Amino acid sequence: MNWRDYIVSDPEVLLGKPSIKDTRLSVEYLVGRLANGWTEEMLFANHPRLQKEHLQAVFAYLADGLSAKS
Repeated sequence: MNWRDYIVSDPEVLLGKPSIKDTRLSVEYLVGRLANGWTEEMLFANHPRLQKEHLQAVFAYLADGLSAKS
């Protein structure tokens, strides 16, 4: 999975926060909801444009950031 196909950072959208392409759903928002106990099904029900691939891209983005070499 290439998260860059799904996640963008545009200074004109959400102050440049990484977000799902063509939405106003930031990575921060989605991870925050999951951290607070939301399920994937709850996210999909509340955000109909969100797809499973989007969440996979969020996890790939996070994994890439965590494994980045210093």
